[in-house]
Amino acid sequence: MSDSKPRATISLPSDFFFGELRPDYTKPAPTSVPPPLGPLSAFAGDFAGNGFNTIFRPNNPNSPPLPIPFPNSDNVLELNLTAETLSFSKSLGDVPNRGTVPQNDIHLNGIPYVQQINDVTIRGESTPIHFEPGLWMHVPTTQVPNVQETVTRMASIPHGTTIDAQGLVTTSAPGPPTIKPVDITPIVIATGQPVNPKFPSQTAANNNTPRIPQDLTPFSIRITQAMLDDPNSLLRDQISKQKILTTTTVFISTNPALPLFGGGTDNIAFLLGQPAIPPPSPNANAVQMTAVFWIEVVEEVLHIPYYRAGSPPLFLKAKASIAGQRVATFSVTPPNDIDFPGIDVTVTFTQIQYTQNVTLNFKGLSWPHVSVNTLVPADTTEIPPTSPVWKTAVAHKP
Repeated sequence: MSDSKPRATISLPSDFFFGELRPDYTKPAPTSVPPPLGPLSAFAGDFAGNGFNTIFRPNNPNSPPLPIPFPNSDNVLELNLTAETLSFSKSLGDVPNRGTVPQNDIHLNGIPYVQQINDVTIRGESTPIHFEPGLWMHVPTTQVPNVQETVTRMASIPHGTTIDAQGLVTTSAPGPPTIKPVDITPIVIATGQPVNPKFPSQTAANNNTPRIPQDLTPFSIRITQAMLDDPNSLLRDQISKQKILTTTTVFISTNPALPLFGGGTDNIAFLLGQPAIPPPSPNANAVQMTAVFWIEVVEEVLHIPYYRAGSPPLFLKAKASIAGQRVATFSVTPPNDIDFPGIDVTVTFTQIQYTQNVTLNFKGLSWPHVSVNTLVPADTTEIPPTSPVWKTAVAHKP
């Protein structure tokens, strides 16, 4: 039987609501009001998108060989065009954390999530390459430590790494985000400087390098030199023709700057290798993760050319900025007849963009592992005849 909804999902029981035990059982339980979620309130439902992933990994001669072998190279650059689903459950409710005087108890709230990523570089094929369950949590302002409200992401990665990444809450700002470049060039641990010259695998036109895929010609329309120079360029391209009304930016890190100091990564013994035997010889030790999430409200104008009241809904799509981009879809049911040339209605939807950089240490270098994506609601958004959007519809100009 085929899966009619091929995405990873997560769902808490309908009656589950995190709470705390009352110390005096002779008194009725107080009414519990869920703590705020801050910017995490936008994480609701399922999202999907097509993105890009880069990862330098150790090159082992006993691994499956490349078409053109490179037995003397200690690394392979793997490039993945990706299809991703990011699914959120309902919020947990009131999660109490006990403080020590002078710090009072605090109450967290959070949202469980599941992330699933498939490689779709070869047209018609889809290979799962990542699965991640985790929690996004909102932490209120505290006295001890003296830190304003934050959000934190706690995640487990099947390769053997867990992360706890925290960041300060930022407010919504008008307009699109500012997405800075990111460089995938490895860093020499001893000097802190980028490798110079860059690895040949970072040149898209060079097909004779330790890279997967080695020959990018079949994918030249979608994997470009610009994407290798700066994976975040894909994010900028995907919003280049959108009208973004507001953006909320969430920056998190496993090694955040002061005044934050929590978080971190933890790895299984295989990834650590032999850290006690000098020099350290990790297989691929994940030492740090940083990520930026942009939560955007996007405005879209839908054109309805012709409709007869009582007919089935029209299914319309938002416009893509670039080829292959996943777009939001809408089920539209106008309340009245619409004659040619039709009308335009303005709708909005939530979009999530992110760039993530995991630092992997091996062979004396810190190797960036960069993943980016632009995610839109995976399910169709219904615009019923009672929607207020019809009150502001305007005649279409042919």
